[in-house]
Amino acid sequence: MAEPPWGYEGEFGLGIKTLIISLYYGGNMTQGNLLEFLENIDLLEHFQLPTKWRNALQVLPQETVLSEAEFHTLLDTHLPKLGSQQRTRIMEAAAIAFYHQQTDWPVVQTLVRDDAPQLKLLTDNIALYWVDEERNYKNLSAFIACHQKVLDKFLDDFWNYYRDLLPCQDSPSQQTADKLRYKFWKLFHTDSGYQQLDERKPLTLVKISELLYVLEHPELPLHNNPVELCARTMVQRGNISYATQTLAGTQAWDTFMSLVPTTRKLGISFSEYIRDRICKVGNIPCWATIFDKKSALNPFGCS
Repeated sequence: MAEPPWGYEGEFGLGIKTLIISLYYGGNMTQGNLLEFLENIDLLEHFQLPTKWRNALQVLPQETVLSEAEFHTLLDTHLPKLGSQQRTRIMEAAAIAFYHQQTDWPVVQTLVRDDAPQLKLLTDNIALYWVDEERNYKNLSAFIACHQKVLDKFLDDFWNYYRDLLPCQDSPSQQTADKLRYKFWKLFHTDSGYQQLDERKPLTLVKISELLYVLEHPELPLHNNPVELCARTMVQRGNISYATQTLAGTQAWDTFMSLVPTTRKLGISFSEYIRDRICKVGNIPCWATIFDKKSALNPFGCS
């Protein structure tokens, strides 16, 4: 097996480690606010730090802004035997704690995502993509014909259930939601006789709240296809023009490649939007006004 890329040691990857440094040290969060938040949601316990180390953290200076070097010095002083992995866990907890207590940006309450561990604990509520969950079953190695037949039947049932979820987004009801929860339990709790499949099912069953969060909030998407298509558009742009030559060119790419899918999603002609902005007519309102109107029609939490 090949070695993982740099930055992917331990449970969390490069993304969460980058978030740690930028949020914790860049935001200058005080130790007092950090520890108060960590105690409330048991982040340090989640990161599996020994009790003696969690207790040692509480003697650090309270309500004090520390630089990165000062914080590392304190850890070296109070926790001289702290390993690199445990130190990383403390920094991860600090970054997440700072994100939740900062007031410069709204804290996201719900995140629709795949099941990557790097994104755990960032939000209170999580909704998982069904497409990513299906890949776990598609990757099973069914070499025997009877097992392949069982797996194919299960995948058909999987997608039939997914299709049953789609109408629920347009006309949700408690009765429909209860039926779908029962069908979910039956789909992933029934043994098939194919061991690999039966061992995989309980791992999906424990994600019932995340996979069926859409039953509580029908406005949430069940997949991330639009996001992936937008990313693919940028790749196609690179294949056509290879790359930009200046920073201004890169910024122009980012701006206009974002405007194209945004106008499409809002039902606005991209060419008309560009014409309106060049002519400074103002027939098309600014994005903030449009987003406010759209969110007022279907705000998250209204369900």
